[in-house]
Amino acid sequence: MTDQLAESREAGLQLPPLLLAMCLFAAISVLGVILRPALPIDETRYLTVAWEMRLSGDWLVPHLNGLTYSHKPPLLFWLINLVWLVTGPSEIAARLVAPAFGLASIWATARLAQRLVPASPDIGGRTALVLAGSLGFSIFAGLTMFDALLTLAAVLGVTALTNVPTQARAAWLGFGAALALGALAKGPVILLHLLPVALATPLWAGIGTKQMIKGLALGLLTGLAIVALWLVPALIAGGPEYRHAVLWTQSAGRMVDSFAHQKPFWFFLALAPLLIWPWGWSPTAWRAVRLPGPLPVWIGATFVIFSLISGKQAHYLLPMLPAVAVAFAPALADARLSMRLAAILPASLLLVFGAIMLGFGPQEWHAAAEPLAPMLLGSGLVLLALLLVWRGGPNAACASALIALSLSVLFLGRMSEIYDAGPLARRLAPHEAAGIGLVSRSYAGEFGYAGRLLQPVQLFDRPQDGLDWLARCPARILAMPIAKAPQAMPPSEVMTFRDQTYGLWLSPDPGKQQETEACR
Repeated sequence: MTDQLAESREAGLQLPPLLLAMCLFAAISVLGVILRPALPIDETRYLTVAWEMRLSGDWLVPHLNGLTYSHKPPLLFWLINLVWLVTGPSEIAARLVAPAFGLASIWATARLAQRLVPASPDIGGRTALVLAGSLGFSIFAGLTMFDALLTLAAVLGVTALTNVPTQARAAWLGFGAALALGALAKGPVILLHLLPVALATPLWAGIGTKQMIKGLALGLLTGLAIVALWLVPALIAGGPEYRHAVLWTQSAGRMVDSFAHQKPFWFFLALAPLLIWPWGWSPTAWRAVRLPGPLPVWIGATFVIFSLISGKQAHYLLPMLPAVAVAFAPALADARLSMRLAAILPASLLLVFGAIMLGFGPQEWHAAAEPLAPMLLGSGLVLLALLLVWRGGPNAACASALIALSLSVLFLGRMSEIYDAGPLARRLAPHEAAGIGLVSRSYAGEFGYAGRLLQPVQLFDRPQDGLDWLARCPARILAMPIAKAPQAMPPSEVMTFRDQTYGLWLSPDPGKQQETEACR
């Protein structure tokens, strides 16, 4: 005990490692929610789906802009609406739901590490610090998406499998429950994360192949039975198009020939250094890497399978990062990596302060410092990054988190002026009783929750169709990118959203038009 306390003082830690890791992630996530708007198109879309679930009271089949939404299962939307039952439709409360599962994933990963390396009593805390300090996890687990829930499901599933040699039946039932959690969070993709680990249990858990097959069948049936409690009623209520989309398009369709996010096979290989920064950039840390139990299969199979799948996004590998954290955790016990917090805190805080001044200070400050900002902050980040790579220890997680915060503030500080859907949505909202029109082929609900709209937005592929619809009734409003608008019809006003200038057209004077059947 005395040795552990001395080691903590030498490392500069004032909190238990697990608690420190969770506090770091919580701080970054909460500040991110407060400092930046919900990002289009993903976060705004999921908030709108949750909002329409609240409006309709239909918890079986999610909807987006009045149409069935088959792209994702409903768990995240359920959880947001449960929170809204207490808080009302608060954006901050809704956007903290997914990060809460990021916190749970840190705790579960620490627990898993302790099970895999029982001889090292501090491995759980060190693993938590590595995970919380990884750039990929600190960014993506704090967003309103499904990957933090999927990460928790993956960690819980692997944890259940570690019990197979001693409590086989309970372990496989727990594995099935984890499959159900992942499936309700993001669909069948949870199988790609957990099935290879389960199939390899004869190799790393020392059980027989027959026992594995029987146990896996029990786990799959358990997971399917839980998911069926939602899926069967939803497929019946959603109709044939929804059934086809859920059962085929959104699973096999994405893997074989992705209709979205197509990337080359080497995409994740190029991205990996950023996801595991700063730990993966240190030769000393690499020498300390250990791969106990299921980690080789978990990391290797996930990376290879997702590289072969057509659709790729950076956050798809988030459920693999807990395994990477366990692998790198022994590096934090290396004496050569020890460093006091005082050595890195001033530089980190200076970066954060500078980013806040540039991102949220008066416009004059931003304009004056803009020519120097990239050079000064870029140099500071590079120097601090090198310091972490070569001398980082347990406190490297602190500095890494501060760097992630400074980057977020620097690049997202002015994001409200570009990516905040609120101003345009609130301008459209007063017209929704008569009708809101939008000329767009890629509307993803950006204005639904942001404007607290109660009715769907009318979508048009061609500008002239939108203008004809506008002219039929009074009090309507039509938005379209200026680049698509006819030059002969100037808009009433213009607004900017996502680096695109939108024009707003209002219906002609009600006294000069006749109400038609379409208005009623």
